[in-house]
Amino acid sequence: MILAASPWWTTVPSLGAALGYVVLAGFSARLGRSAIHAIMLAVWVLHGLALAGALGLEPIRFGFATLLSVTAWLVFTIYCIETRLYPQLGTRWTLAGLGAPAVLLVLLFPGTAYPTLQSGWMPLHWIFGIASYGLVGVAVAHAWMMQHTEQQIRRGTPLSNALPLLALERLTFRFVAAAFVLLTMTLMAGWYFSIMLQMSGWAWTHKTLFTVLSWAVLGILLLGRQLWGWRGRLAVRMLYASAGLLLLGYVGSRFVLEVVLQR
Repeated sequence: MILAASPWWTTVPSLGAALGYVVLAGFSARLGRSAIHAIMLAVWVLHGLALAGALGLEPIRFGFATLLSVTAWLVFTIYCIETRLYPQLGTRWTLAGLGAPAVLLVLLFPGTAYPTLQSGWMPLHWIFGIASYGLVGVAVAHAWMMQHTEQQIRRGTPLSNALPLLALERLTFRFVAAAFVLLTMTLMAGWYFSIMLQMSGWAWTHKTLFTVLSWAVLGILLLGRQLWGWRGRLAVRMLYASAGLLLLGYVGSRFVLEVVLQR
């Protein structure tokens, strides 16, 4: 779908949010802290308005681009909160650089219309799933920061104002644990709605298979850390693998349907 096809109440805040992300990515080093916080707040509001406009259309449309945009907004939300608690956190340019394309993709690929809900509780499954995507994204961002900090320590050039490596590691695994809980709830809700309400067996689709694999990798990672103290590169690579499988589960399958096959 072309850009002009989107309504103005979605297009305007999307373009504004993308511009704000670009400013944060390219010019934050030249701005003062108060200016950066003001731009971050404006970007957060504009991105939220863009999502509200996209999800408020009739009929409700949802697809891979919308999920990526919601995930980026959730990651940015938690990052905004964390920068108040830990001003040393970096990677602002990285998160901003990923947020700009995510918010613009929804204008190009708004997704497909969803059928009438068979149960008023069905949105719980979506909420759990979207929240788990967001928390996995936050965990991946923290793992990247952890790797970056570790590399600087190995080179002998650690930043004096950076968040300590152990603190980053604790934050990363807290988000991993929270993501695992929400992903478990997502799978349980999906099982309930597919079997109890639709009176059909569990459908092993690509989305289900990759989501279960992602959940299993997260569970093994948490178990390995608890029993054998897994950390460092092994833990980060397992987290990346889980995030990749989760992306293949919904985003990958929907991308093939919406873009490649144009269904």
